[in-house]
Amino acid sequence: MPNVASKFLFKGINTVDAYDIHGSEGALRLKKQLNEIAKENNCVAIVSAGWAPGTDSLVRAIMQIIAPRGITWTNFGPGMSLGHTMAVKRIEKMRDAVSITCPKGMGMHVRLVYVELEEGCDFTDVAKKITEDPYFCHDEVYINQVNSVKDLIDMGHCVKIEKKGTSAGAYNQRMGYHMSVNNPAATAQVMVAAARASIKQKPGCYTLLEIPLIDLLFGEKEDLICKLL
Repeated sequence: MPNVASKFLFKGINTVDAYDIHGSEGALRLKKQLNEIAKENNCVAIVSAGWAPGTDSLVRAIMQIIAPRGITWTNFGPGMSLGHTMAVKRIEKMRDAVSITCPKGMGMHVRLVYVELEEGCDFTDVAKKITEDPYFCHDEVYINQVNSVKDLIDMGHCVKIEKKGTSAGAYNQRMGYHMSVNNPAATAQVMVAAARASIKQKPGCYTLLEIPLIDLLFGEKEDLICKLL
């Protein structure tokens, strides 16, 4: 959470988070806020250091390098969304919950939410709170009450990023990226890489887009260049 990062930064300790702030404006506000604290305390904060957001941002940037004009679509799922799941779990009298993201294509999604409620909790009231939450209010949402959420848990998730654009006046430049992962494991790995990179940056707050890729990798720079060039 954003307030947790600031507490450590005030103590001069580098921080890395994968906090999924829905909407770029919120992420930029957090970046500016932590940037001031990090500079004042001579340390580094890295925000949105997961895969969504995080490494997906790098993929979109690479596509924009190749085709500066055009449309990019990011399609998630099918799979469990950690951010959406936690948003539902925060609702009062929620015993357990999971949110599954299903892609409709062209960057649009359906959210399948399964909730396990405490006795006496009103399902209609819970459903209303979910559909009004910023995580869900822009998508098609289906909410189901179940006896056991644990029976539905699968930590796998997917992403498919596609672009159709223009390079140097040439149309129909098409590219795609597809990844299927264990969500927590992939997120944790990216956060470790970001922590490695944090000790190589000047004081301030960064996103993965602002960090040299080679700083995220383990190994000697010359060896990495030879291996990956």
